[in-house]
Amino acid sequence: MLYGSIEAGGTKFVCAIGNEKLEIIERVSFPTTTPAETMPLVIDFFNQYKEDLSAIGIGSFGPIDIHPNSPTYGYITSTPKLAWQNYNFLGAMKEAFAIPMAWTTDVNAAAYGEYSFGNGKGLSSVVYYTIGTGVGAGALQNGEFIQGFSHPEMGHMLVVPHPKDDFKGSCPFHGNCLEGMAAGPAVEKRNGRKGQDIPQDDPFWEIEAEYIAQCAYNTTLMFSPEVIIFGGGVMKQRHMVDKVHAAFKRLMKDYVATPELEKYIVTPALEDNAGTLGCLALAEKAYQDAK
Repeated sequence: MLYGSIEAGGTKFVCAIGNEKLEIIERVSFPTTTPAETMPLVIDFFNQYKEDLSAIGIGSFGPIDIHPNSPTYGYITSTPKLAWQNYNFLGAMKEAFAIPMAWTTDVNAAAYGEYSFGNGKGLSSVVYYTIGTGVGAGALQNGEFIQGFSHPEMGHMLVVPHPKDDFKGSCPFHGNCLEGMAAGPAVEKRNGRKGQDIPQDDPFWEIEAEYIAQCAYNTTLMFSPEVIIFGGGVMKQRHMVDKVHAAFKRLMKDYVATPELEKYIVTPALEDNAGTLGCLALAEKAYQDAK
């Protein structure tokens, strides 16, 4: 029995096969170009395992339609990637493989990976953010995603500009939202270089940490989760976690008692594997639910 994983990102599709223990046995990636170019590569990869493939978990860039009763369920909807707008992703996969499939956002899949195997394992309430090219988030309560008419877009929460920051934000919709102020493109636009090229003692990182701490503050007061996990390229700066802890403590002013910060605001235990492992775990769940 094998499970499939598709982590469909804005720049590449990462496809994987896992065994019954959800161990990755093969993984490949394809550029995200157009459905006509990318999807045949995806389908060909899984066709090699068609005989033993029991279910597939899909975590996709969005926005996507997550409501099973909707006529456009399984579609990528109003994405800025024009070739993928209103594309029936799930329908294309179901046409190729008549097996159970899980369908969610790419960041929800990463959240589920950490919930199943990483820093959210054994906890009932987990919130995961990825801070990279954009900012996305997923929230889980008792193993179920928190969502309503659509999936949350917590990466676009508004943040208060830092007193030493005159940057207006790079989000074309909201300016000074979390993504507009703290995502990778905002870091580069403000500094003229990528985050990986900025020394860790540069004063800018205190500003960046302030925005991420505001995110943790808002998340704490809205959800009171047992853990907040910050992933993505920006958080690969290992010095950031301590800076975020310090800024969060200043903002919270002991208003609520949280778990110990070293265990409450953390980076992913699974690092770059969170999305793939999350999709495999969701595939297993889809298979069990369909039995």
